[in-house]
Amino acid sequence: MDFIMDYAQTFVNSSVQLVNAYPLMASLLLALGTVGSARYCYRTLSVFLQIFLLPGHSLNRYGAKKGAWAIVTGASDGIGKEFAFQLAKAGFNVFLVARNIELLNATATEIATKYSVSTKTASIDFAKCDEAAYEALSAKLQGLDIGVLVNNVGKSHAMPAYLVDTPKEEISDIISINVNATLRVTYAVLPGMIQRKRGLILNIGSFAGAIPSPMLATYSGTKAFIATFTSALAEEVRHHGITVEHINTYFVVSKLSKIRKASVLIPKPGPYVRSVLSKIGIPCGAAWSGRPNTSTPYWSHALLDYLITVINSPGLFISYTHALHKDIRKRALKKLERESKAQ
Repeated sequence: MDFIMDYAQTFVNSSVQLVNAYPLMASLLLALGTVGSARYCYRTLSVFLQIFLLPGHSLNRYGAKKGAWAIVTGASDGIGKEFAFQLAKAGFNVFLVARNIELLNATATEIATKYSVSTKTASIDFAKCDEAAYEALSAKLQGLDIGVLVNNVGKSHAMPAYLVDTPKEEISDIISINVNATLRVTYAVLPGMIQRKRGLILNIGSFAGAIPSPMLATYSGTKAFIATFTSALAEEVRHHGITVEHINTYFVVSKLSKIRKASVLIPKPGPYVRSVLSKIGIPCGAAWSGRPNTSTPYWSHALLDYLITVINSPGLFISYTHALHKDIRKRALKKLERESKAQ
C-alpha cells in the first residue's frame, strides 16, 4: 500500500511540474479533453433522448388521411404485411406488391374491411428481373398520389455458407431482390414524388450492411449497398421535400430471419414497425455514429447500434459474426441430416 501511495504522489508531483513548465500546452490539453468529454456526453444524451422521448415526423406530412397511397413491397407476410396494416391505420390507401397474389389479395381484403381504405395489389417475382413485369407494375402506379414507399422485399441465404459453397442461383436471387428491386421500384415512384414535392421512402436495411458478415457475404454486400444508396439518394431529393431513410435493423421475428420466438433483442413485426413509423426523420441508435439518413429506431436495436459504435472495433465484430455463422451452419447441416434419415 505504501508503494502505491508513493507512486501516486510521484505521478501527481510530475504532473504539477509539467503543468508549471508548459502552461500553454497544459491548458490546450485540458481544453481538448473538456471538449471531447462534452461532445461524448452530448452525443450519448442525443441517442437516449431520440430512442425514448423524441417523436419523429408526423405521417400527415406525407399525405396520410389526404387520399395518398403507401406502396409496400414484400407485403404478403411478416414486416411488409405489418407495414401495410399500420400505414392503412394511419390513413393511407395501400398498394401491396409481392409474388403470391392469393396472399396479397387476402391481405388487401382484410385491410380494406378493417380500416375502410382503398387497396390495390400487384404480383411480381423480383428474383426474375422481368422487364415486362416491371413495366406492368410501373403502369399500375401511374396516376396514383404516392406518399410513402417501403422497400421491404428482401432475401437472405438459406443458411450461412462461404461464397464458394453458395449456389449461383441463390447469389443471383439475393442481388436481384435486394438491389435491383429497390432501384427499379424507387425509380418508378420517385418522379411523382418530385412533382408533388412530398414523399417518404423507407429502405429496410440490416446490421449485416454495417458489419461485414462472413458466410453471408452476398447478403451483407447488398445491405451495404442499400445504406450507401439511401444516403446518396436522400441528398439528391432533399430539396424536393422527400425523406429517404435507411432503416438499420437487427433480427425481427419473420420468415426471412427464420426466428419464431420474440425476445428483448428480437421483436415481433408489430412493435418493430410501430417504432419505425414513430421515429421518422431521427436517427435514434445511429445518432452517435453520424451515418447520414440512417435510423435504428427499435429501442434494443438502437442501444446495440450505439454500443457497437462506441466500442468501435470492426474486426472484433466481424470475427464474432464469423464464429456465430459457422455454428449456425453446423447446426443447420445436422438438422438436414436428421430430416434426411427420417424420410
